[in-house]
Amino acid sequence: MTRRMPRWVAGVIGLVALILAWWVFSLTVFTPAEGTTYTPVPTPVAVVDWMLFQGNIGTLWTVFQPTLAAAGIGYLWGNGLALVLAALVLLLPRLEGLITQVAVVTYCLPIVAIGGISIAVLGGAKRPGDPSSTAIFLAALSIFFTTVVGTLLGFRSADRASLDLVRVYGGSAWDQLVKVRLIAALPAILNALQIAVPSAFLGAVLGEYMGGTDRSVGAILIMYQGNLNSTAVWAVFLLSALVAFAGYALVGLLSRIVTPWVSGGTGERS
Repeated sequence: MTRRMPRWVAGVIGLVALILAWWVFSLTVFTPAEGTTYTPVPTPVAVVDWMLFQGNIGTLWTVFQPTLAAAGIGYLWGNGLALVLAALVLLLPRLEGLITQVAVVTYCLPIVAIGGISIAVLGGAKRPGDPSSTAIFLAALSIFFTTVVGTLLGFRSADRASLDLVRVYGGSAWDQLVKVRLIAALPAILNALQIAVPSAFLGAVLGEYMGGTDRSVGAILIMYQGNLNSTAVWAVFLLSALVAFAGYALVGLLSRIVTPWVSGGTGERS
């Protein structure tokens, strides 16, 4: 009998290994040139010092607020539309090809080109501090394909005998969807929603990179990069990763609560 390592332990080990690798590279490979203090990869200590002990964490939080708002709105729109269209495929199977092709096209579109078009059509933030319309659109676009495919695969995992039983007792396609397919698809849907969290945040940041906003993660990254402030850039990167991971972990926790029959099977294995 072997006992699996808890996921949180594996996550902590991976995080520590990543920080150590970052530290080693910053002290060996990316050392400052002679006569200068600039380095493209600052040490983790320098980044944490810049954020916390030099009092810049408050400034970063103010620019993260509109980005988080854009990512959240895009997350709701993208996932909501994906879930509705996936359910529509079950009720109207002839639409499957069309909806699947639309999802694939959204996944294959170059995000930079779409961002340029959307900033011209949708514009950026209407007022300083508001979420950018382009950031919302790209956040929704970034997660649409994953949620559509994950939901469709989850719906198809429903037990055939249970579907036949509902049909025998006079149930309609809607009854099958609500009473059988939705329950069977919950793990796959929640997994797709979990993966969508960091994707939505990344899409929002890319949308802000296109312009149309003066206070956001994308805007401040452009400013810090123009000033060659690598420590500040890495601080924004680090905080972005922490925010995305926090959202990912939160949806993962929700998934374990809603589908305990899936997460409960992580015990001993032979």
